[in-house]
Amino acid sequence: MFDTASGRVRGRRPDRGVVRVLGIPYAEPPFGADRFREPRPRRPWPGIRDCVDHGPVPPQSAELPGAPRWSPGDEDVLSLNVWTPEREQGVAERPLPVLVWIHGGAYTFGSGAQPDFDGSALVRAGLVVVTLNYRLGFEGFGHVPADGADACPPNRGLLDQIAALEWVRDNIAAFGGAPDNVTVAGQSAGATSVACLMTMDRARGLFRRAIAHSAVGPVFAPELAAHLTRQVAAAAGAPATRAGLTALSAQALVQASDAVVDGYRQDPSAGRLSWDPVVFGPVADGRLLRAEPLELIAAGAAPDIDLLVCHTTQEYWLLAAVGSCTEVTTEEELARFTKDFGLPDSLPAGYRRLVPDAGVRDIQLALYGDRSFGEYSNRLADAQVRAGGRTFLSRFARQRGGSEPGVFAWHCADVPFAFGNPDEESVRFLIGGPPTPDDRRLSARMVAAWAGFAASGDPGWEPAGAAPGDAIRIWGTAESAAGPDFWQDAEALRALWEPFAYRPELP
Repeated sequence: MFDTASGRVRGRRPDRGVVRVLGIPYAEPPFGADRFREPRPRRPWPGIRDCVDHGPVPPQSAELPGAPRWSPGDEDVLSLNVWTPEREQGVAERPLPVLVWIHGGAYTFGSGAQPDFDGSALVRAGLVVVTLNYRLGFEGFGHVPADGADACPPNRGLLDQIAALEWVRDNIAAFGGAPDNVTVAGQSAGATSVACLMTMDRARGLFRRAIAHSAVGPVFAPELAAHLTRQVAAAAGAPATRAGLTALSAQALVQASDAVVDGYRQDPSAGRLSWDPVVFGPVADGRLLRAEPLELIAAGAAPDIDLLVCHTTQEYWLLAAVGSCTEVTTEEELARFTKDFGLPDSLPAGYRRLVPDAGVRDIQLALYGDRSFGEYSNRLADAQVRAGGRTFLSRFARQRGGSEPGVFAWHCADVPFAFGNPDEESVRFLIGGPPTPDDRRLSARMVAAWAGFAASGDPGWEPAGAAPGDAIRIWGTAESAAGPDFWQDAEALRALWEPFAYRPELP
């Protein structure tokens, strides 16, 4: 039994020393009068609330293996989950470091309930673990035009994350956690959320460390967010006004957003959005998120926050494997891809020099993954180093060869290892089948690194700039490679990107 500011909660019975308290509401349902508004604290409930199952997931069309699916009408979507060690009643124990996880999913799908986010292994390593839901898609990141003086805030999904962190500050002590020793961690969209939170005044003091795996960038300019709202409204057959958007159901907005994505995929003239359209994301609105996080962090927005950065070496091969991006097969298509993303003309040739036998498809996927994740993640680390913050670098290079087409060190593959869940059945596609003994040892090392960093700021290797050259931990096993690894010469690869600048994306 645990006491929270809103009432008492009861979780599942201990499993090998770990208690799970699932689906704890941290804010009021963001619908009705609260739709498109800042999250409001949860009102108290009477008696004891059974929190033994994950709460409803936010509106989305995705159906992820082993995870809950959204059902139209589900509104109580702002909840979180806590994993904590079983404790003896009446025995005072030292508060434990807290790790708060923000999931990825292109700001459009996913939840804190995915099975590979089970926090049990990290609890056994000495942490209290929290995962959370936040508003996604249009509900969380769509631009809602002001109606006179009554404006709906942008970046509502980020505001939800802040509300969850405030809940942790106010309640986690009851679960054995230390509210003054919180690490916020995330992957992909969750990692960029972490970068945004590092720069936001509203999040100041809510965490002292940050973990960002495969941060994706850049963020949106307000003009792009407004343009995409007009596209979504048109697809839904509604005016692009606050009244018109509020009159649409959550399901209608999900369907309209999917239609916009499908339309961009079929329109080669749509530039960047024709390749892999992501139509929602944080907006550099000049207030809550003042500018691109890379710029703000480099200027000293968060030098007191320890930062651990990781990315995978073959990020975009996953998106190709699941059919989420348009691939190229000719030099002409590669040239169009390079132009549409505003990349330096010299980049494809530079990649070809690093891996001379790479085909056009491999070069495109490498460019795509590094532009979206690898180089952006490394610049996030660079920015924090320049500002004087303690920063640790790592790279996930584990591949599995010996089968066709092989399993790459691709997007998301690092997450089950860092959580200590490589045996989870739902991740077998990600990691290429059941884990090997080497995989389990790799996972144990990554769990220890996360736990050490969250506890004391030390993941087990030197921070960047502490010694000649940058210390980078490479996560891998002894298995044979499954595909081209352009990161074998990381220094030369990063030099190719020097002419490229990340700026908030415009229409």
